[in-house]
Amino acid sequence: MALTIAGSDSIAGAGIQADIKAMASMGVHATSVITCVTSQNTQSVSAILPLPVEHVLSQLEAVLSDADVSAAKTGMLYSSEIAAAVARRMASEGIPLVVDPVLAAGVGDSLHTKDLIKALREEVIPLAALVTPNKQEAESLTGMRLKGLTGARKACKAIAGLGAGAVLLKGGHFSGELVVDLLLVEDEFIEIKAPRLDVRPHGSGCNLSSFIVGYLAMGSGVKEAVVAARSRVQDALASSYAVGHGLRVIDPLATLNREAARYQVLVDLREALAELETRLTREWVPEVGMNFVYALPQARYYEDVCGLEGRIIGAGDRVVRCGCLSFGGSRHVARVVLAAMKHDDAKRSALNLRYSRENLGKLVSLGLTVGRFDRAEEPEGVKTMEWGTSSVIERLGRVPDIVYDEGGEGKEPMIRALGTSPADILCKLAGLWP
Repeated sequence: MALTIAGSDSIAGAGIQADIKAMASMGVHATSVITCVTSQNTQSVSAILPLPVEHVLSQLEAVLSDADVSAAKTGMLYSSEIAAAVARRMASEGIPLVVDPVLAAGVGDSLHTKDLIKALREEVIPLAALVTPNKQEAESLTGMRLKGLTGARKACKAIAGLGAGAVLLKGGHFSGELVVDLLLVEDEFIEIKAPRLDVRPHGSGCNLSSFIVGYLAMGSGVKEAVVAARSRVQDALASSYAVGHGLRVIDPLATLNREAARYQVLVDLREALAELETRLTREWVPEVGMNFVYALPQARYYEDVCGLEGRIIGAGDRVVRCGCLSFGGSRHVARVVLAAMKHDDAKRSALNLRYSRENLGKLVSLGLTVGRFDRAEEPEGVKTMEWGTSSVIERLGRVPDIVYDEGGEGKEPMIRALGTSPADILCKLAGLWP
């Protein structure tokens, strides 16, 4: 069981509403204490009503006197009076506390009074197992101007010097192709890197701290909780959606929904393989065999892609699968679909086929879009399937139905079919069936 002490967000993308959704998505019951009621949406904060300190403490007492809380977080505390009162009450509990030092909304509007920073420094942060500032919050807490990783490290040490057990300086507001979050824990700096997504988010900080609290409540250490929570936030960012006309709301249920999709991915791929065995003839099987893959939504790793641990091979005039379906079962064809999903996340399935001019001509005759790459042009230090697939997509401006190459020294030429699902690929190839 976990506890969030934060403000209410009327658009439900951040604050208490986001915290409860995030923790619930992990199977953690979230208790709550509301510090303020805000009138805000994805474009602005128009009003803030802080609750009386007595009522904040009344909520807190009601929860702590009855529930067995294993971890807690603070979000929007708003004023020094609320912050000091919460700190005094939490000090006697010995519960791991994550402090998200919220000072402004994602749209930039202030969510605090001028005296809050002093209370955070002197009363709240010394209780923290972890503090999770962004760049602007770290600058306010330390009085430093942060430029690059060197400045970030100094800020982390300064915040830890206030008494925090660990510090996670979030990298979203720094520049660079990658987002680099910097974790200082047990005198060790750990860089947590993630691709920078083209999203202006609402609620990412609230969700991150809530996921961390959820993992702490389930018994994880700080380092493990931060790394796992950062992965969930990346899923949530990739699944962001528009609620209004401003910032996009990130989806804390994204990881839960993605994991729930595993069974259906297995079922859909198994059914497609069964049909492929009855339809496809042997001349389509490469010497190295075939694989058929289907990725989870927002797949990023081989383990997110379901495929055969073995191969589809020719047996007489038929094709037969050898091996079991598993996530991470394919790497070669998985690279193709993962590369395609970076450009169009709906293209989640791929199948490799034997290359010949005759086979390619049949695919062209079906009206399928075709793209080719040349292995001789491959730069050093890249994976062929990732580079080749991406180069074709970039040249065409979209993901084609077919990507092929004519091989190279020691490399068999190959055709790869791409689609939104295994059924979609079979539909595209239906004209080949005898």
